[in-house]
Parts: sequence; C-alpha cells; structure tokens
Amino acid sequence: MTTTTAAPATLSTALTTPRVSALRQLPLLLRWQARRMASALPLLVLVQILLSVATVIGYGLLVGQPAPAEALYLATGAPTVSLVMVGLVMTPQLVVQSRTEGSADWMRTLPVPRELFLAADLLVWTLIALPGVVLGVLAGVLRFHVHLAPSWWLLPTALVVSLTAAAVGYAMAWLLPGTIAQLMSQVLVFVVLLFSPVSFPADRMPVWLQHAHHWLPIEPMAEAVRAGLAPGSFTVPGRSVAVLLTWCVVCVAGAAFALRRRA
Repeated sequence: MTTTTAAPATLSTALTTPRVSALRQLPLLLRWQARRMASALPLLVLVQILLSVATVIGYGLLVGQPAPAEALYLATGAPTVSLVMVGLVMTPQLVVQSRTEGSADWMRTLPVPRELFLAADLLVWTLIALPGVVLGVLAGVLRFHVHLAPSWWLLPTALVVSLTAAAVGYAMAWLLPGTIAQLMSQVLVFVVLLFSPVSFPADRMPVWLQHAHHWLPIEPMAEAVRAGLAPGSFTVPGRSVAVLLTWCVVCVAGAAFALRRRA
C-alpha cells in the first residue's frame, strides 16, 4: 500500500493565495503530487519499465523467432502496452487509494479549480509512462532485430495515447465505486495483453471482437504508436484518430464532471 503525506505548509499556503494565477497553481500542484508520491514514484516508474521490457521478453519466449512482420508487431506493441497499463491499471488503483485514505477529499477542499487538479494528475501519469516507452522500444529492437524509423510526431502521439489511457483510468476511478474500479483495472490487464490487437493483427480475433475494437480506444492507441515507430510499414486510419480523440475528450470531461459533482 502506497503511503502519502499531507502537502507542506508553504505549498498549501501558496495554493490558497487568491492572487496566485492558474499558471502558477499548476506547477505548485505538480510539486505537491511529486512530494506526496515521493516514496512510491521510483517504484512506480521501475514497475512500469519492467512491465514494458518483460512484455518484449515474454512474447519472445512464446513465439521464438518470429517472421519479420510478426517481429515488427511485437516490437511496436510493447510501448503501447506500457502506456496503456499505466493509465488503465496504475492510475485507477492509486486514485481509489487516495480517495480511501482521504487525501483526495482534502485536496478538493482547496480553493483551486478542479480542472487544475485533473490536469496535474493526468500530467503526472503521462510522465510516469514515458520511460517505459523508450526502454520498451529499445528492448524490442534488440530482441527481435527489427529496424524502426521513429517519426517526428511519435512524441506527441505517445503523449496523446498516454493522456487518453490516464483519462480513461482516472474517470473510471472517480465515476465507479472504489472496489469496482479496482476490479475493472485487473480485468483490463488481461483484455489488453490477450484480447486486444496491440501485439498482433486484428484479423486474428473473432469478427465480433474486431468490430468491438473499432469503437474502443486500445486498437487506435496501438495503431498510432505503430505508425509513429515504423511509418514505412504502418499507417493510422482517420477513423482511429477520431475514435482516440473522442475517448480522450469524453473521459477528461467525465473525470472533470465527477470532481465538480463530488465537491
């Protein structure tokens, strides 16, 4: 169980000062989150990195020496798994814990716009996901001996994917009862790893599951990251971009609504 601490007096005073602008409050909230999670933050990053690298190694043990096309799917799928797991699994579990221990309720008592709380939390989870993406890509290249040509827009793509996953997890943690949100996060582990077209083509799944993934955010996330890592081999359809952005906007709005409703 992760332990948290109350905000230092200087930060609390600065946040509650009426003259402090939103641009000043956001960095203060980020500092508060960093200090609150100081003991757990290195472990969270380490677990996320191990998950990304272990995904590459584990799939390699299952498939042995894959064909070039399959190897490219596996190498480009690991970063997506890392981004999605942080948002859909770690985020709801930590948010539910903060609600249970009362730190989330204390934070909402501060005269700070709820949207800033949401922005700070989502930014923290997005930054936590990035180290695993980099090491996951390196592990995939070394293990499967594939050639990747990352495009310039890979970084903003990874940020959007990470933000979307974190927004989904954050909204789930605030809109659902705590126990159900934690159970859902555990179920999503198996859905992402085994029943989502992240590390294998979608045509290997049953037709009904293919249609379901047309409207879920996981397949568009994988397509966007794959196209950013290997633009010569993969493309991202316009429909996937629209689905991904829609999920991001809806879940951010849902989380913001939940924060205001519970105030």
